[in-house]
Amino acid sequence: MTTHVSRPRASARRVATLATTVALALTGAGAAAATTSGDHHGGGHSSRPPTSTTSAGKPVDLGALFIGAHPDDEAGSLSAYGQWGHDNHLRTGVVTVTRGEGGGNAVGPEEGPPLGLLREKEERSAVGRAGITDIFNLDEVDFYYTVSDPLTQEVWDHDEVLGKVVRVIRETRPEILFTMDPAPSPGNHGNHQEAARLATEAFAAAGDPTRYPEQIRTEGLRPFSPDKLMMRGSATAPTGEQCMAQLAPKDPTQTVYGVWAGATSPDGRTWAAVERDAQRQYASQGWAGFPDVPTDPTKIGCDVFRQVDSRVPFAEPGTAAAQRSWSALAGSTVHAPGTVPLGTGLRVDTDRFGVLPGRSFKATVSVTAPGRALPGASVALDVPDGWTVTGNRWVGTVTPGRTVTRTFTVTPAGDADAGQRARVAARLSTKVGSGYSDRVVEVVPTVSARQQLLPQVADFERWAPGKADEPQLSGTVTPVLPIASGRSREVRVDLHNNGTRPDAGTVALELPDGFSAEPASADYGPLAAGADGSVTFTVTNTDASLPTANQGGTPGAAAGDYAYRIVTTTRAGTSTAAGALEIVPTTTIEEASAAPVVDGKESPGEYPGEAIDISRLWEGTACSSAADCSATAKVAWHEDTLNVLVHVTDDVLGTRLDTADCKRHWRTDSVEIAIDPRGDSENTSTTFKAAVLPATAEGPACGLRDADNHQGPAAETAPGIKVASTMDEPYDGYTVEVSIPMSELPGAVDPEHLGLDLFVYDSDTQDKTGQTRIGWSTWGGVQGDPYRWGVATLPGYTPPADRPTEAPEPVIPRTALSSLDSPPSLEQAVRNDVPLAGGPASAPQRAGWVERVTTSKDTAWVRLHANAAGTAHIYVVDGRGTIGSRTVSIGGAGHRSVTVDLDRRGGSNTRVYVGWLDRAGGTLASVARPR
Repeated sequence: MTTHVSRPRASARRVATLATTVALALTGAGAAAATTSGDHHGGGHSSRPPTSTTSAGKPVDLGALFIGAHPDDEAGSLSAYGQWGHDNHLRTGVVTVTRGEGGGNAVGPEEGPPLGLLREKEERSAVGRAGITDIFNLDEVDFYYTVSDPLTQEVWDHDEVLGKVVRVIRETRPEILFTMDPAPSPGNHGNHQEAARLATEAFAAAGDPTRYPEQIRTEGLRPFSPDKLMMRGSATAPTGEQCMAQLAPKDPTQTVYGVWAGATSPDGRTWAAVERDAQRQYASQGWAGFPDVPTDPTKIGCDVFRQVDSRVPFAEPGTAAAQRSWSALAGSTVHAPGTVPLGTGLRVDTDRFGVLPGRSFKATVSVTAPGRALPGASVALDVPDGWTVTGNRWVGTVTPGRTVTRTFTVTPAGDADAGQRARVAARLSTKVGSGYSDRVVEVVPTVSARQQLLPQVADFERWAPGKADEPQLSGTVTPVLPIASGRSREVRVDLHNNGTRPDAGTVALELPDGFSAEPASADYGPLAAGADGSVTFTVTNTDASLPTANQGGTPGAAAGDYAYRIVTTTRAGTSTAAGALEIVPTTTIEEASAAPVVDGKESPGEYPGEAIDISRLWEGTACSSAADCSATAKVAWHEDTLNVLVHVTDDVLGTRLDTADCKRHWRTDSVEIAIDPRGDSENTSTTFKAAVLPATAEGPACGLRDADNHQGPAAETAPGIKVASTMDEPYDGYTVEVSIPMSELPGAVDPEHLGLDLFVYDSDTQDKTGQTRIGWSTWGGVQGDPYRWGVATLPGYTPPADRPTEAPEPVIPRTALSSLDSPPSLEQAVRNDVPLAGGPASAPQRAGWVERVTTSKDTAWVRLHANAAGTAHIYVVDGRGTIGSRTVSIGGAGHRSVTVDLDRRGGSNTRVYVGWLDRAGGTLASVARPR
């Protein structure tokens, strides 16, 4: 038997805020900003807004909250959320930081805020299939695909958005937080990383009264600490129901739980089929054509969740209790037989994450009683064989609400392997049930060595043990460094003395065949206890015939990685650490004797260099043959201009987009040229990325810039660019030619190290979706990874002396849909009493709301009540959509009558929603039906 228990609610009024206000002219809505000049002004007095028709009531109490970056981020786990909602009465909400305005649109011309409104409606339809009705949009801008969390933090303002997430948690009080992967794994969207970081930090911050104290002091919220933090996990497992019992994570110290998606839903389908139906609602993202899932449930696997942290007992990994569909919820919202009552707290903390062989550390176990006593309590620690534990395990009776701690001394085995991770597990025994919890530690050598990290990875490795206080998240990204084919680079090895006295020794690199290091071994030290140091090697790719990009690599390593070992000697012995090199291709860009004619054709002498094969698969479905999709490119320079010629072999031309729709080039056949002027960019905001559609509905090719220093139509963002194309007759491909004045690049070119990549997007459909991506230097997500682009040299070229080497400030889209201008968001706020966009609600003395409405064929008369000055965003809607809107500035307290022109007569379900924004930034949503 399982039981869902809700947490106590705060009686104080809870409120929310809005970061950005954008008045929109929605398609067919007739929205217009106005004042009340000419409208009837009635008398009025300050009063409290009614709770039944506004968002001023008691906020919804959630059991779980998923925190993602875009609509559709939750879509891969909806079978689990739906199953938990039906079987375990778990009410789940979704925080979506953006509305996905930066994504593509396969169903219409909308972009920017109108696309955000479309994607919000898709998301509400999708999650509704899983029984989810609460989506909290935070109104941040979705700017473009990036793999950089630092850039995302800069655009979103990390601390401000964290405050919004904390506010939603304090409002809705979910027991469990779910989120995405915060690590900069190859291809992981920087927005996804940031959403996960926000969730992880909010797990600690929401319960801390010193964090965002104004929410407590002036808004009436209470601190609230969720029980658990979970994120998407990965593990190998068979299909069928046994997947829950046979999960095998790569790191066995990770706590993972599976939820079999083949279970039967209330409508008789599998939950996997329900999830697939939900995913198809994202038609704008090309998901409407997703194939059916297997009809045989034994062919369906598990949704996997990794537990990052827990304040309550949880199902012990490897036991039967961890192999149920509800195991991830156990100890928080589900009471498993024989366990302590829900509300019991159990937590293990250690005084360090990295522990030395034979050196003791402290482990503290905290036990908190719920609303009833825990009699006869004792705790014991389980540690690996050969480790020892000392300490008093007896606790006694823990009275209701009290926390008791016990501290133990743990000593790892003297021969414990460095790099090993181990669980320090607490077992709670009481007369009313038992409980389990653990904390992971890592055995470290006396002196640890690590290949220098890429900037994004270094940032993550500082964040995980620092701001997140979750050091076990670190070390999940393999350290890699790019090396140009046939060339040399410096590789720094960073050292840290984990011991208690100075140490010295040597570091050597055991490289795979085809690489050499100079020197062969490097001395270090003496290195003081707790100090950092480094040694540097010059590494050379001595065999230029080794495969580059994701086609290279050594057996057992990730695709494209040439793995090697770092061997470090200390006074205590020898330890090893893993490193990896990724070979990127190289080319020489020759000087053309004359400027090539940009006509989509190659004439003799225009491109003196060798052709570059850009047919490597990097994402999507593999080409069925060279005739299906393959390509070559030639690049030349003349005076201060780069010229690129790409010939694509292709059997089906994708959708011919309108010239006015020359954007989001991944929706159809296109060519992308990526240039990093100095080959040292951390993210694409300091690069130049141009794309060309070889054909449009009107005929000629069109050019654009995307996800770089300045995005938009080429004529506006880089007016010196010229593009042309020719189509093979009969059609079996096309040729694109582009000239790029180097003055258009964001900074002067380094002729010895120009970052360059060339991509081809292949679509064989007419539904504005692509199927295959090929290119030159290829890895998943490489379009956002300048460090993985190829390297080009330009012999004889010298940039103008006055050209700056630093890129200008990037132009980033900043316009996002405001929840004030989203009727679905307004409707939800009235329904669940959580105000808009994660910010403060309008205090009663500053509130404004709709009192009554009357309508005719083409007009709505809306009577507003205002307790103070503010802005009213008025939307008249019926079952078919918005039929009229108006944004009105209110100068002060009183009643105001406002007319709204209607596009058509409303249906029987006509309603008027008003989003109110007061001058302090607080919001209130309200609704009225015509009389």
